[in-house]
Amino acid sequence: MTVRTPVVPDSPRGHDREILALALPAFGALLAQPLFVMVDTAVVGRLGTQQLAGLGVATALLMSGVNIFVFLAYATTAAVARRIGADDVPGAVRQGVDGIWLALALGGTVLLAGFPAAGRLVDAFGASVPAAPYATSYLRVAVFGIPAMLVVLASTGVLRGLQDTRTPLRVAVGGFGANAVLNVALVHGAGLGVSGSAWGTVIAQWGMAAAYLLVVVRGARRHGVSLRPDLAGVGRGARAGVPLLVRTLSLRAMAVVTTAVAARLGDTDLAAHQIALSFWSLLAFGLDAIAIAGQAIIGRHLGSGDRNAAREACRRMVRWGVSSGVVLGLLLVAAGPLLLPLFTSDPEVRRTLFPVLLVIACCQPLSGVVFVLDGVLMGAGDGPYLAGAMLVTLVVFVSAALAVLAHDGGLVALWWAMTLMIGVRLVTLWFRARSGRWIVTGGTR
Repeated sequence: MTVRTPVVPDSPRGHDREILALALPAFGALLAQPLFVMVDTAVVGRLGTQQLAGLGVATALLMSGVNIFVFLAYATTAAVARRIGADDVPGAVRQGVDGIWLALALGGTVLLAGFPAAGRLVDAFGASVPAAPYATSYLRVAVFGIPAMLVVLASTGVLRGLQDTRTPLRVAVGGFGANAVLNVALVHGAGLGVSGSAWGTVIAQWGMAAAYLLVVVRGARRHGVSLRPDLAGVGRGARAGVPLLVRTLSLRAMAVVTTAVAARLGDTDLAAHQIALSFWSLLAFGLDAIAIAGQAIIGRHLGSGDRNAAREACRRMVRWGVSSGVVLGLLLVAAGPLLLPLFTSDPEVRRTLFPVLLVIACCQPLSGVVFVLDGVLMGAGDGPYLAGAMLVTLVVFVSAALAVLAHDGGLVALWWAMTLMIGVRLVTLWFRARSGRWIVTGGTR
């Protein structure tokens, strides 16, 4: 791990080049997790419908359990980037090591709790009787990969904070390739069925974790940083992560409410909603890549005490967010009708889905600004404000979603409620960004 403090850009184009240099590799790495799920789905899908249904339940539970800890990446990125900006490389590496120990502690806890509860979790999720055994079988193996997944999150945050998004891309590509080969070999070659798919993913995740740990260990030795856990440092990381955990849980709650309302609108609306969510998620990857660049860049500028550079970087990233949102929205409008037949052959579902895609397309420029400002405030370590703003958004959105259900507004109205949610987030984040209260300089916040 070679650490180099980047030169502060002295022009708008310089900021743009720096944003792109971080965002493009980050976008590639972000695609790794959905690609893991796609490979598992393609391989297990050849075993039968019940096996595929079981996989769907298990992966939904697994990813819900992992994604609530995404703060391991976000909080670590901000903390490490500040240290780099303050020209404290050993402190940055120390911060990263503490984040990885926190990931291991949380991962071990989830593993110990999740393994014996796998069957009960599958039943609570409502899996059908034929699919439940396959879901339980997959989940009981897959939980052994949770500590590795959390280490990957924390390690990714370390490298992003060090202004390196290329190494995570290389690790993600290697992990995806290993996962694909192992799934085919274990599921069909060794005849292990659904459990073989889980073992393939677990091995690939631990391989990725090992690759990251090797990079971090080399960096720690080079800069004379102890690899032992610093309980005070781990505790600081946990406290910094609590507000971001609240933010993430609020987002998950909104996703659950949205799906629950769509389910009550009817099977056609629910099917269209699930396809719409896949489009929404894909577009989010592009916007989130800019947010990741924002976390790293803003944290570094604030660590160095350069308020003007932080403000200019924020302005440039907002412009990138708007323009990216416009481009993605136009692409969705143009490509949507061509892609719909790939997802469903039901003409009624297509008719229901198309106006929803138009709503999503209209929302993308707003989403671009929201994602960027979210990343800026995370990079600034402004977690408590983000948590409070997200709780306000949750209350507004749930009220709007329940109103859609009460008045039988339909799926398009539900997605306008989603747009309202983005609008509320935009207002809360925009006022915070304009206030300048997030600009707190120094190696720590």
